[in-house]
Parts: sequence; structure tokens; C-alpha cells
Amino acid sequence: MADTYAPGPLEGVRVIDLSTVVMGPYAAQILGDLGADVIKIEPPADSLRVGEYRNTPGMTPLHLNVNRNKRSVALNLRDEAEHAQALKLIHTADVLITNMRPRALARLALTYDDLAAANPGLVYAHAAGFRGDSDRADAAAFDETVQAASGLVGIANRAPGTPLYLPTVLADKVSGLTIAYSVLAALVHRNRTGRGQQVEIPMVDTLLTFNLVEHLAGHTFEPATGPTGYAKSLSEHHRARRTKDGLASVIPYNPQNYRDFFAAAGRPDLAVDPRVNGPVLNVTDADDLSVLVDECAPALTTAEWAEVCAKHSIPMGPVLELDHVHEDPYVRDGHLLGPVVHPTEGPVRTIGIPVKFSATPGSIRRLAPVPGQDTGEVLAELAAVR
Repeated sequence: MADTYAPGPLEGVRVIDLSTVVMGPYAAQILGDLGADVIKIEPPADSLRVGEYRNTPGMTPLHLNVNRNKRSVALNLRDEAEHAQALKLIHTADVLITNMRPRALARLALTYDDLAAANPGLVYAHAAGFRGDSDRADAAAFDETVQAASGLVGIANRAPGTPLYLPTVLADKVSGLTIAYSVLAALVHRNRTGRGQQVEIPMVDTLLTFNLVEHLAGHTFEPATGPTGYAKSLSEHHRARRTKDGLASVIPYNPQNYRDFFAAAGRPDLAVDPRVNGPVLNVTDADDLSVLVDECAPALTTAEWAEVCAKHSIPMGPVLELDHVHEDPYVRDGHLLGPVVHPTEGPVRTIGIPVKFSATPGSIRRLAPVPGQDTGEVLAELAAVR
């Protein structure tokens, strides 16, 4: 993938990425994709760089996927001289992103209060597992613990009956997106007033409010008019369908969708069923109708269902297998995954930028750096600052 460089909407904004693992680096990468100059201050060892690599130690798949469009500066914050360099670098920044725990920040004199006097315009984004004013402020938090504490594991337990973690680092990525939009909002405020501020992004709070959008349900009202939980999502039938030759997400949405679906499946008896011939669907029939859709889906192949559903405006999507994502026409045509040549790792695939700007498009200007790759360049720039 070779993006043509164009000034992004955040060109001229400097971001210091003082974070580890996925959440903070993902947020900083998004800002870098949008044109910001992102400088990643790396400790002597970063857990994200531990794991499988091909050529260069530390160049793991996860690092490659969340640290592009950044310059890497290796500094040991416990060393007095290198700590002073980090402080000087932060004082040149518009944004600082960190996920250090409060006690560690205090020990290193890197709290917002420590930094704001010298850089009053700084947008200081602090993301951690729990709120800073709670008794769990310094507790360790991983994606799984946040999924549990935010109610997501409980929701999963109510659906298939197993307390599963979702097989993706959802808490980290949702929190990363929240960091990114919160930073942008704080930058708008700073541009209007000249004042920076501290922005706290607690992971549990972020994912809890995310989960409650639909799952607060009957408890939205006081007193409650029904249980929590979005019934459609919690149904055991809320899953992809097995077609004649694979899987597909086929979701008839209204009475006409059901009639067209059943007719295409060769079930005219169901197309005239009273449950799908009223003005609206009765929610109490949802599970029974879903069972019928499951029974009918094997009548056609996935490709045949795609044609039927397109013709009748029935929501449908084939199930994308990640092993074949690079072959998918939609993915390919949208430049969502493409080949590039990394300076040290050789041929790799790079994830694309999903948001399209008509005037100031994002761009992939730098691939993920090796540890400390840009230390000399950045510190030379810093030395020139008076």
C-alpha cells in the first residue's frame, strides 16, 4: 500500500506517545494517520515488542499494527539526564498520551500538574483501567479484566451461557478510539481559548457506557419496566446462518423481507404465514422466525443469497474469514489492507485508514519504527529549540 502524501487535518500538531500495549498506541497512531507528528517515547523494554518477529527483535505484528506514523525515541525515564530530555520534549508538545498508573506518574513527576506550568496549552490524555478518584485508581487492568468489570462478560454469559471474553481486545480499542476523539475535542477547546487541560479516559467507565447503550433496556426507566439486556442480541439464535456452502449474515428486518426470503428459499407456505403478513413484526415471534430462517438458509449458496438479498433489500453479508481478508474485493478496493515493503522487515501487509477526507486525507508516511530508531534525529531537533 502506497499512500500519496498529503497534509492531513492534524498537520502541525505534535503528540507525545508515552503509552504501552494497545490502547494508547492505537489512539496515537490514529492521530498520526491524520497528520500529527507523533513521537513515541519508549522505555528500555516494551511488552508490545515481546513475541513473534521475523527479522528484527521487537518488530512484532502487534507493534507493526499500532505504531506506524510515529518516530521512536528510546529514553529511560528513571535516568536523570534522559528524564530531563523527555520533559523538554513534552514541553514542545500539543498532546501527551499516557497509560501509566497514577503512582508511577507521580514518582516520575509526569502528572498533569507537573507539566502544565511549563506547557499550559498541553492536552494531557491519561487513560487507565479505573477512574483516578476511585479506590481502584492504581489497580492493574487488562482487556479481560475491563471486559469483566464493565459487564461485557456477564452479557456474554447471558447469551450463550458461557462467561466468554470477546475474542478481540475490545476494551483497549474502544478506549483508544475514545482517547482519539477526546483529544480532538480538547484541541478544539485549546484553539479557541489557548488553554490545555487534563482528559481522563478510564477503560471500565468507557466500556460500561458503551455496553449500556442497548443493554440498559428496561432499566432505562425508573422504576424499571423490564429487565436489562437487549433481547435480540441475547437470543441464542442471534448468529450467522449456515448456507448451502458456508456462512452468511442474513437478517430479514421487516415483514416484506421475510416474505421475500421465504419465497426465495422455496417455502411459499411461510411467505403467507400470518406472522410475516401484518403491518409490523411482533417481537414475541422473533425467536420462532429466526429458527425458520436458520432452517431455510441452506436452500441456497452464500452467493445465491447475496443476489436474492441485494434484489429485495434484505440485510446480508458473507462471513469474512480473516485468513482470506487480503483477497476480499471489498477490502482490496477500499485499500483496507495492502502490501508495503518495510525498511527492516521486508514485505508486510499494512492496515489501511478507514476514514476518508475529501480535502485533507490521512496518509501512511512512516511504517512502525525499530526501537529508538529516531532518537538521534528527535534529540537533535530538541537541541535546536531555544
